[in-house]
Amino acid sequence: MDLDAYVAEHAGEWRRLEELLGRRRLTGSESDELIALYQRAATHLSAVQSRAPDPALVGRLSRLVARARSAVTGSSAPSWLTFARFFTVGFPVAVYRAWPWWCGVATAFSAVSFGLIAWFGTHPELAAQLAPESALRQLVEHDFADYYSENPAQDFAAQVWTNNALIAALCVFAGVLIVPLIIVLINNAVGVGEVGGVMVAYGKADVFFGLITPHGLLELTAVFVAAGAGLRIGWSWIAPGPGRTRAQALAETSRAAVLIALGLVVVLAISGVIEAFVTPSGLPTWARIGIGVVAFGGFLTYVFVLGRRAALAGETGDLALGEREDFAPAV
Repeated sequence: MDLDAYVAEHAGEWRRLEELLGRRRLTGSESDELIALYQRAATHLSAVQSRAPDPALVGRLSRLVARARSAVTGSSAPSWLTFARFFTVGFPVAVYRAWPWWCGVATAFSAVSFGLIAWFGTHPELAAQLAPESALRQLVEHDFADYYSENPAQDFAAQVWTNNALIAALCVFAGVLIVPLIIVLINNAVGVGEVGGVMVAYGKADVFFGLITPHGLLELTAVFVAAGAGLRIGWSWIAPGPGRTRAQALAETSRAAVLIALGLVVVLAISGVIEAFVTPSGLPTWARIGIGVVAFGGFLTYVFVLGRRAALAGETGDLALGEREDFAPAV
């Protein structure tokens, strides 16, 4: 490539592009011209880089193309604004719009767990059949309470957070098949009910509820939200609703569910800290439960205040229009 000839041939286009970029307002025809010149300048930059990479010319064209790209595509919002919008709009509205699903999951889960606790608690002979007497005594007198303090608090918090995040992710993404998620929920509800029933049957109801309530309110709510989002995904391809194809419905609910899953990482981190540092602490039972109730109430207030406000403003928890899927025109 004869670099001097190439510059002489296209310098006029580059000057014109710089001129348009320097203007505050452009007419419609000038905007079209700017886009065309930007595309040509990008081609020129590629040609120079591959054939005659003169550092000065490459630098000039790179700056010109970058300015033009910014003018054509618009500048993106600062990352901190995107982060703030996620927690003030995106996450709460996605959780709020899915509330019938996760409230339904919470109701069914609680009915199974508390039903089993009451059943085994009032029928000690049935509780005694769940495991050998020695194993049940070990659970009631040592294992259940020791679980919360047998490891360093910071290690235990990380372990709990990781485990619960995996469970929440499983709930979200297994929801598309519905049945596996229901099995997971039933197994966990039965597990909580059996352990609670044994503790109640052996006269340790205060220990059970005193230890599980501080962190369990927020932790289980996060799992319920994840499960509700998962079931919503599964139902979207069964009944997509009017005006949507199954693919569209599945895509929309899946994007909202991913938003929920990301937000629950923080919620589960908070519940993990409570479980590691508050649950096994020497605070009175009423104080430990009070901390759990405050965290639980704060989450619900956050979701139903910010989420409802965003929903009334027309937010859906989905991606911005320009970031969603494109559709090919059809006759």
